[in-house]
Amino acid sequence: MSILHYFRWAFAVTVLGLLLTLWLGWAYSGTIGGTLSFFMIGLVLAILEISLSFDNAIVNANKLQTMTPIWRQRFLTWGILIAVFGMRIVFPLLIVVIAAGIGPIEAVRLAAREPAEYARIIGDAHLSIAAFGGAFLMMVALSYFVDEGKEVDWIAALERNMRRFGSIRGMEVAFVLAVMLGFATALPDHDTGRFLFASSAGLLTFLAVDMLGHVLDQSDAAGTVAKGGLGAFLYLEVLDASFSFDGVIGAFALTQNLFLIAIGLGIGAMYVRSMTIMLVERQTLAEFRYLEHGAFWSILVLSIIMFLQTIWHVSEIITGSLGAGFILMAFISSVLYRRAEGKT
Repeated sequence: MSILHYFRWAFAVTVLGLLLTLWLGWAYSGTIGGTLSFFMIGLVLAILEISLSFDNAIVNANKLQTMTPIWRQRFLTWGILIAVFGMRIVFPLLIVVIAAGIGPIEAVRLAAREPAEYARIIGDAHLSIAAFGGAFLMMVALSYFVDEGKEVDWIAALERNMRRFGSIRGMEVAFVLAVMLGFATALPDHDTGRFLFASSAGLLTFLAVDMLGHVLDQSDAAGTVAKGGLGAFLYLEVLDASFSFDGVIGAFALTQNLFLIAIGLGIGAMYVRSMTIMLVERQTLAEFRYLEHGAFWSILVLSIIMFLQTIWHVSEIITGSLGAGFILMAFISSVLYRRAEGKT
């Protein structure tokens, strides 16, 4: 099937979403200039989300290959609804509900009528979100590299040594804890407690989801869950949520309008789904030897950036460029490897 086949729904959502940005811009501004401004911001948000999500699609595809067909389909249907509506709309609202101690309806009213106050509350919660996401994503990346069973190395000098640590029990957890303590000492005293609590929650969430996934996926077919089922589904949902943190928070640097953010990031999420399906059905990961490695290096870099964001502002352009850069280099390395092996 052609690439157009895989992205037809993403293209349709793009057209619908951009039309909605025009309508939203006119409803809020009542001017052509304001309407075009909403349109351009929506377009930039969609591009930003896509650039930040290449690694997400690759990791999703890798996990989906091990899932049963029924759970794979459930992730590609239910999962995208959770990704678009849950993480791009409900999650920012939930932050405001918890941070401001108000009800969901009041949070929606605040987003619609007082976007500046809404953005301020989101900004105040940024440290906790970045700490949680940084710890979770660092565990995701290290669990891939610190593995005795890993057979292929891309950046061999580093990956070979990281693989050797796989025999040391709890090495990944110890490393993440050391990073957490290092950043905690660099933070002001009034932020240390929030940082350590949030990053510890991210670490524990990974361990809990990983443990639950093993328990559920080891259940036999006679049980409630078969291998590659609910456990893998939950893992992917939490992983997608962690990937979304950076995009959701970064979006507020462009606009404070919740609905515009939801449209722009929602468009990007549809491309992630389309890329995931294409990677699985065309077995692209098997065809390109190092593409998966590039994705996990991108995740590791993203986790470091999220920790850094608790101290300094890191531009989303830098984040997206680094992530896409690792994947591009991995793709080129894979093509060169195939040529050297005479497979192309």
